[in-house]
Amino acid sequence: MENMQKNIRPRAQKSPPASTGVRKNASRMPARQSVQETAAPEKPRRSYHPRRRKDTGAGAGTPAIPVRIMPLGGLGEVGKNITLYECQGEMILVDCGIVFPDSDMFGVDLVIPDFTYLVQNKENIRGIVITHGHEDHIGGLPYLLKEINLPVYATRLTIGLINNKLEEHGLVRSTKLVEITPRRKFRLGCFTIEPIHVNHSIPDAVALAISCPAGVILQTGDFKIDYTPITGGPTDLVTIAEYGERGVLALLSDSTNAERPGFTATEQKVGASIEALFSRAGKKRVIIATFASNLYRIQQLIDLAVKAGRKVAVSGRSMVNNTQMALELGYLHAPENVLIDIEEINRYPAEKIVLVTTGSQGEPLSALSRMASASHRNVRVGPNDFIIISANPIPGNEKMVTKVVNGLLKLGAEVIYESMYDVHVSGHACQEEQKLMLTLARPKYFFPVHGEYKQLKKHAQTAAAVGVPEENIYIGENGDCIIVSADGLTVGEPVPAGAIMVDGLGVGDVGNVVLRDRRHLSEDGLVIVAAALDARTGTILAGPELVSRGFVYVRENEKLMDETRDQVREVLGSMSTLDLRDSGSVRTRIRETTSAFLYRKTKRSPMILPIIMEV
Repeated sequence: MENMQKNIRPRAQKSPPASTGVRKNASRMPARQSVQETAAPEKPRRSYHPRRRKDTGAGAGTPAIPVRIMPLGGLGEVGKNITLYECQGEMILVDCGIVFPDSDMFGVDLVIPDFTYLVQNKENIRGIVITHGHEDHIGGLPYLLKEINLPVYATRLTIGLINNKLEEHGLVRSTKLVEITPRRKFRLGCFTIEPIHVNHSIPDAVALAISCPAGVILQTGDFKIDYTPITGGPTDLVTIAEYGERGVLALLSDSTNAERPGFTATEQKVGASIEALFSRAGKKRVIIATFASNLYRIQQLIDLAVKAGRKVAVSGRSMVNNTQMALELGYLHAPENVLIDIEEINRYPAEKIVLVTTGSQGEPLSALSRMASASHRNVRVGPNDFIIISANPIPGNEKMVTKVVNGLLKLGAEVIYESMYDVHVSGHACQEEQKLMLTLARPKYFFPVHGEYKQLKKHAQTAAAVGVPEENIYIGENGDCIIVSADGLTVGEPVPAGAIMVDGLGVGDVGNVVLRDRRHLSEDGLVIVAAALDARTGTILAGPELVSRGFVYVRENEKLMDETRDQVREVLGSMSTLDLRDSGSVRTRIRETTSAFLYRKTKRSPMILPIIMEV
């Protein structure tokens, strides 16, 4: 299996800059229609061993046309999915997602891809195609569209979700949204794209068959194979098989569940389990937390509430927005007077209410978290509540979910959160479904995507098990330039790809230095040393004064503070008049002396911030 590692790939000569000879303004049809367009911080790289290209039938001396596949996110991570394709100087993008920050990214709200390479080549990008409406595929769009004005191609529901995001950023008027439908091809430059219906945990998800002069690339997006879906029909395996018969140059396939054997359970299984829990709830109010984008789940809850004679209310901004949008577009259906405003829930007896809320991942500001902390404006949780968390914790969120569950239990509610109750199924393919996709598509080259390295590796092993030659399987990294043609596969010079942190309104202004300072403050606190000096003589006119934040409680450590002041006075007294006129030297001496003294006394290293005022 060593052939599946990056270090076997030969590096091609550095790719020339994308051609600027193509037309900058391709003709476009009105939004929400199928479209025909006629114009079409770097990590050290691992070592490699050259490999001869295979002769795959290209004419002697006539090199085959290549396509460059450049994943700018989504490899070695769960989220931030974005892939750039380039052929004959023309480019298209697929997806533009976000990833939520790690626990050590203090104060960061979300993380988006690095758009540097896209901005450098914006004249050659014909558009961006979206596979479905989850945050890890559309969350970065507003930030990209502020940099580059691109047409966005997506299915009807996905456009509705994108519209909600663009409204928040004031981009609706300036963005062209084009509706696409499965099995209706459209053209972007030299690329012809056919959306293919797939099952996922959100309606209107599609895979993409991307045809270009180099061949056909099939990108699955997030998918599973559900033979009994709630709506929309099973994944279109027929179309995938047809492409497999004609020949697929490369397959990029979802690796999220690559470590799980078997098949992913059908969404119908959740409905049967929740119906049994509705009966168990009896006279209690039912509160269910799930993902705001899981419209299949929300529809099942509405249907079960109608059957049980209950009203349905929704809580949480994203849940309210998505539900309203889905009702308007016809993706959710509810009899008249079943849906009520959350302000009205206290007018009905508990046994007549189902409350659907956000917060299944324990997000601190979500509706369920506020209920658990008894700070929700409309909902007071108590012994008369039956709460179902209809989701599995995303890796890294387990502690937050446990905190919410503990809070709800302390308030007296009955909480269903164990996986044994089958209140959630994944939206991603397990190993047997991945095998079926590989077998039907029959790709020449296979690139596992959408997952951490261990998941990509396992998916590569699955591909090898079903007959894809090991030398044709490539596990990439963000920023790779994978050059594929009928002649073979090489890896070109990497392109800029990284993570940009968003904190409030700031995009990219929080980097490693800021995070290091925030981490330091969170671990050891801050001590401010302030003093006023005579500008001519260096005599101390006032201070030094100490302010402690997150280090020690001053009132209980006055002796330590007094001793620290004495150390600062001693430093200032030992410096020459010439040195005292150099404020930089004064701050450095104060910082070094104070830090060393406090460490000797406490074995802690707070951040020392000297403030010297010259009068």
